[in-house]
Amino acid sequence: MNTTLKPFKRIFICTALTLSACLSLAGAMPERTAANLEKYKKICRDSISTNLKKMYREPAGSLRYPFIVPGSAAYLNDLWDWDSWLTSVALRQILQDYGSKADRKEALKYEQGCVLNSLSYGGFDGYVPILISASSPSRDEMLRSRNTYKNNMHKPCLAQHAAFIVRNMDGDAEWLREDFAKLAAFVNRYMTFHRHKATGLLYWENDEMIGVDNDPSTFYRPEESSGSVFLNALMYRELKAMVYISECLGMTSAAADYEGMARELAEAINRHCWDPRDGFYYSVDLNLLPVQKPDHSGFTLHQGAPRDYDCLLQRFSVWSGFLPMWAGIATEEQAREIVERNYRNDKLFHAPAGVYTLSPTEKMYNIKASGNPSSWLGPIWTCANYFVWRSLVDYGYEDEARELAEKTVLLLGRDYERFGALHEYYDPVSGEPMLNRGFQNWNFLVMNMMAWLDGKPCVKEF
Repeated sequence: MNTTLKPFKRIFICTALTLSACLSLAGAMPERTAANLEKYKKICRDSISTNLKKMYREPAGSLRYPFIVPGSAAYLNDLWDWDSWLTSVALRQILQDYGSKADRKEALKYEQGCVLNSLSYGGFDGYVPILISASSPSRDEMLRSRNTYKNNMHKPCLAQHAAFIVRNMDGDAEWLREDFAKLAAFVNRYMTFHRHKATGLLYWENDEMIGVDNDPSTFYRPEESSGSVFLNALMYRELKAMVYISECLGMTSAAADYEGMARELAEAINRHCWDPRDGFYYSVDLNLLPVQKPDHSGFTLHQGAPRDYDCLLQRFSVWSGFLPMWAGIATEEQAREIVERNYRNDKLFHAPAGVYTLSPTEKMYNIKASGNPSSWLGPIWTCANYFVWRSLVDYGYEDEARELAEKTVLLLGRDYERFGALHEYYDPVSGEPMLNRGFQNWNFLVMNMMAWLDGKPCVKEF
C-alpha cells in the first residue's frame, strides 16, 4: 500500500478529520460532572421559571374554561390530552419551588379548566375528544361527522389529571361532583367498548393520535389489533385514580368497583404482556383469526389442535415496556429483570442522552426528524425519560435514577444554553435537538427530577 500523500491531499484529509472531530465534540453530551450539573440546573431553573405563565390560556370559543397549552408555535391555543396532564405535574413543581400562595391559587383554575373543558365535551356515551381548540365543532357536530366507536379518544389520563388536582386540594373533589358521571362514562367506555374480550386488554381503534405516534406496535397496524402496553398501563392508573376520586366524593361502592377493575386489568397485563424470556413487557397482537368450531359432518381445518392462546407478543423493544413499572403493576422480581436486562443494556435502552424510545437494534430504528407523525423510533423524549426515571425511583433503583435524571438535566440545560429554548425531541447519542424549537410541555418535568436530585420535596403525578 502506498502511504505517500501529496501535500495538498494530506492537508485536505487532516482538515476533514479535524472538522469531523470538532463536529463530534460539539454534538456530544456534556460530561456528567458536578460542575456541569450545577451549571445546567441553574440554566433550566432560570429559564423555566420565567416561562411559566406562557402556558396559560383564557377561555375562547369552544374552550369554556381557562387551560394549559404545551407551548411553541405548533401548540399555541389547543388543549391536548396527556400533554396538559403532564404539564400540570411539572407546573406544580415549579410553583412549589418558586411560586407564592397566590401563584398556586391562580394556576388552579387553569389546571381544573383542562379537565372541565374535556368533560364539557363528554356525555353519557363516554366519548371525549383527544384535542379541543377554540374553533372545534360542537360535540353534536363531532358525533355526526365521525363514528367515535371506531376512532381513538382522549387517552386514559383524564381521571389521573383530575385526581392529581384533587390530591393537591387535600382531597376536595367537589368541583368535580357535577361532572363525575361524565368522567365515569369516559372510563367505562374504555372498559366496555375498547377492550378485547378474550384477553381483557384494551386496544387502540387505529393509529390516529395515540401519543407515541409511530410506535411500531400500533403504527400502520390493522384496526383493533394493538393491545398496547402503553394504553393498558395508563388505563390501570386511570382506574386507580377513579378509586381515589370516588372515595373523596363518598362513593364507596363505585370505588370498590373500580378497584376490582384495576385488579383484573393488572392481572391481564401480567398474564399477556410480560415476557419471561426477555424480562420485559411488550404490547400484544390481537389480530388473530377466530377459532372455528369443529364441523362434525366432515373435516375442519385445525380441528386437531386449535390455538389455545389469545394474543401474540410483539417483541419490539419499545420504551413503553417500562410503564407497568411506573404503574406499579410489576413485581419486585419483574422490575429487577427489566432494569438489569433491559434498562442497563446499551444496545436496548441505555442511551447517552437518556432512554432510547426504540432500541437501536430494531430494524425500525430511525432518528430522522419528522412531524405528523413525530418520531418515536429511537429519539429521546423527556416524558419517556421521566416515566422511566419515576419507575426506577419507585422500585428503589436510585443509582440508575440519578444517572437518568442527570442526563436529562444536561440535555435540556445545554439546549437552553445554545438555543434559548427547548425542542420536542432529541438525538439519543449526541443530544442534538431535532424538531420544534420552543416546545415546553413535559420537558418541564426536569424540574421534578432536579428537586429529587437535590433532596427536596418532589411533586409526583397521581
